[in-house]
Amino acid sequence: MTHILAIDQGTTSSRAILFDAGMKVAAVAQQAFEQHFPRSGWVEHAPEDLWQTVLTTCRDAMAKAGIGAGDIAGIGITNQRETTLVWDRDTGEPIHNAIVWQDRRTADMCRALREAGHEEMVTGRTGLLLDPYFSGTKLKWILDNVEGARARAEAGKLLFGTVDSFLIWKLTGGRVHATDATNAARTLLYDIRKGRWSSTICSLLDIPMSMLPEVRDCAADFGTTDPALLGAAIPILGVAGDQQAATIGQACFKPGMMKSTYGTGCFALLNTGAEPVASRNRLLTTIAYQLDGQPTYALEGSIFIAGAVVQWLRDGLGIIKETAETQTLAEAADPGQEVILVPAFTGLGAPYWDAECRGAVYGLTRNSGPAEFARAALESVGFQTRDLLEAMRADWSGQGDAVLRVDGGMSASDWTMQFLADIIGAPVDRPEVLESTAMGAAWLAGMRAGVYPGMEGFAECWALERRFLPAMDESRREEKYAAWKAAVRRTMAK
Repeated sequence: MTHILAIDQGTTSSRAILFDAGMKVAAVAQQAFEQHFPRSGWVEHAPEDLWQTVLTTCRDAMAKAGIGAGDIAGIGITNQRETTLVWDRDTGEPIHNAIVWQDRRTADMCRALREAGHEEMVTGRTGLLLDPYFSGTKLKWILDNVEGARARAEAGKLLFGTVDSFLIWKLTGGRVHATDATNAARTLLYDIRKGRWSSTICSLLDIPMSMLPEVRDCAADFGTTDPALLGAAIPILGVAGDQQAATIGQACFKPGMMKSTYGTGCFALLNTGAEPVASRNRLLTTIAYQLDGQPTYALEGSIFIAGAVVQWLRDGLGIIKETAETQTLAEAADPGQEVILVPAFTGLGAPYWDAECRGAVYGLTRNSGPAEFARAALESVGFQTRDLLEAMRADWSGQGDAVLRVDGGMSASDWTMQFLADIIGAPVDRPEVLESTAMGAAWLAGMRAGVYPGMEGFAECWALERRFLPAMDESRREEKYAAWKAAVRRTMAK
């Protein structure tokens, strides 16, 4: 058994990646699925789409590599976090579409909980803020709005899970209802210091604790697959939410190491070690990974719109046909125009946490066109990343002058990464393997299976593809960042 199968279930597509014994990619299969937008600010997925695209891509990757289930030592799962599903304990049938992490339908509920004075208690236990982003209020919404759901839940007939739990349930034929500590830490229901579900918060949100999955380490036994699915039973040995999996895949194992992943959103994690650091700047305190029962903590900053802003240029405005065109357009933009885009399409994440504000563009002239919009879109990702790093520096003095390791689709853009280095005033390291998220999930499973090396050996395998050094003049950097901050203030004031 020389291969590891990584399942990477994302916001817009599912992927299966087979890694060989040397941790090299042997085969990749990917399948997109439909996004559902029932109302403004609401985002849903059909649970069957999540499951079928995962199953199909696993089979396709195995076929491409020409291997069978007997060649696979284990499966690692990484997933879009916070996305919420509820299904019937007996039939496995979901009772509602999955409510996606981007969904803002519980903004009023979160506001009411804040105004009632509950946020300090919730943050103290979970490290999170009362925001629609997290799973807890999504779960409450389903129980309150799906006919008969609450009665069935109280009778022990319904189960809750994030996407990893749902996939584990489906892959094991309904034999295992479990999650890992990193996904549990994103639900708004898990006490990250005590390492258990919070009965206090479940009571506050009126959530029966019988619905909740068992929480395990990131590298653990999550059961074996139903033999009928992939040809034989394969053990599921690793699970981590996508941003934590990327942190692992980037080998950010020492306190002070930091990574930023640029996918649909952007998520920066700073390893703070064995003790959780409470943020004074509205960052999140979370679990980076948990091994051998010991959690390692992180500060996290979440940006809701990163790669999605390029999708908006393509699908919303129609000014590009392919995402790669944005770099060429940005290079051609008029340097005399200072167009700033604040992409608050679904509100602003860290460190602002404003669920109500919406996107805005500043500095338009009669000559502004596609090139200026493309540059502003790419620059917005750099500006938002600096917002996160400024907050991290203020929260944790141990960060120092850390190098930022990057991954995700947008990290392939040299222009974007150079601007990122320029605006944060620090080196940006891009690894040879950009599949950091899948690599993290694969390493967890492979290490557990005895196929891959331990933490130190894995860290030694990390290889640099290119380092981007800041080249922008300091005064120009600060001038541009000040203009961004002013634009954000105006947007939030509307």
